[in-house]
Amino acid sequence: MEFAFTDEQEMIRESADSFLQDVSTSEAVRAAMATDQGFDSELWQRLCQEMYWQALHIPEEYGGLGLGYVELAILFEEMGRRLFCSPFFSTVAMGVNALLVAGNEEQKQQWLPQIAEGSLTATLGLASSQQNRDNRRWDASSVQATARKEGDGYVLSGSWHYVPDGHTAGLLILAAREEGSKGEAGIRLFAVSADSEGVQSHWTPTMDQTRKQAKVEIDNLFVSADCCLGGEGTSDWPALEQVLQLASVAIAAEQAGGARQVMELTINYTRERVQFGRTIASFQAIKHRAADMMLQVECAKSAVYYAACVADEVLKSLSSSEQVSEVKDELPEAAALAKAYCSDAFFHCAAESIQLHGGVGFTWEYDPHLYFKRAKSTETFLGDGGLHRERIARQLLDDSGQVKG
Repeated sequence: MEFAFTDEQEMIRESADSFLQDVSTSEAVRAAMATDQGFDSELWQRLCQEMYWQALHIPEEYGGLGLGYVELAILFEEMGRRLFCSPFFSTVAMGVNALLVAGNEEQKQQWLPQIAEGSLTATLGLASSQQNRDNRRWDASSVQATARKEGDGYVLSGSWHYVPDGHTAGLLILAAREEGSKGEAGIRLFAVSADSEGVQSHWTPTMDQTRKQAKVEIDNLFVSADCCLGGEGTSDWPALEQVLQLASVAIAAEQAGGARQVMELTINYTRERVQFGRTIASFQAIKHRAADMMLQVECAKSAVYYAACVADEVLKSLSSSEQVSEVKDELPEAAALAKAYCSDAFFHCAAESIQLHGGVGFTWEYDPHLYFKRAKSTETFLGDGGLHRERIARQLLDDSGQVKG
């Protein structure tokens, strides 16, 4: 199958490249890194009002553009290239997707128009215990915050770790489990306003300063039943799992873009660095390593855009009663494949960049270390390559180790 962008998609890519090249320079990234907030508020509003990217895949009935996940992946790839510092990933890939997948009509009407107009940012909190730090499963066992049924609502208590932009988001979509439930049963999603009394959010310093994470803590906060996404008496885990898969596709697109950019930075540097009277780019060994990076980048992009096509079908199935392609059933496998391959490709290219830059590769003045840190942080976030390969194996093999079907 030959995949190529349509004229409209190519126009989106070109406009994103031009815009980000101007606003997300190395200096701008470093300036955003130095703040607790982690991004420039004026630039975020400019993105919302001029580019309207935050509304890209929000359906038109909620004030969005109604475009697809391939177009969204294009933006994430370009943002990954420039290490763009903003609450875009948390708001769009996590918050919006959670509302689209798990929210009811009233909740979509309440929150999506605010996100589409740029007046609200959102995020998703899942991991709520030390357990996730130890085994990094990013599965139902990571949800340990509690939701106690009380009257016509719930009382939430617990903490959520590794929440992207959790200290600045206006809307927190938090996973909690009903008291006494185990495994995938009893997991619920709650849409909580960040300014609710009893909600505390703290920025958590991490290795990757280009994307801020936070710890959210809640102690005995009563929320009405209207805040609960999904239906009464059912587990929201299937919906939450699908949201995480969609977010994995988005972060994989970021990784593919980052791998491409750090490869280009490295190749350009090898054309300038001179040893033994000639540029090191002319050495056969360097050419081999550059070719290996290019191969990984191209394969990563192939995995991303196939997964984005699958994600597109998933979102169409949520908003349309018409029959859509059965390819939507491949989302768990496609998302895991994209996240695993792109995690490995980005880290490989970033590590190669450090080495091929030589002694300056990890100095503050040069950019490779920024990509290296982003590569490592995105590798572990939502599960590393090993975890996703294990998930693919489980989907393909039965209990005896034989191929299913």
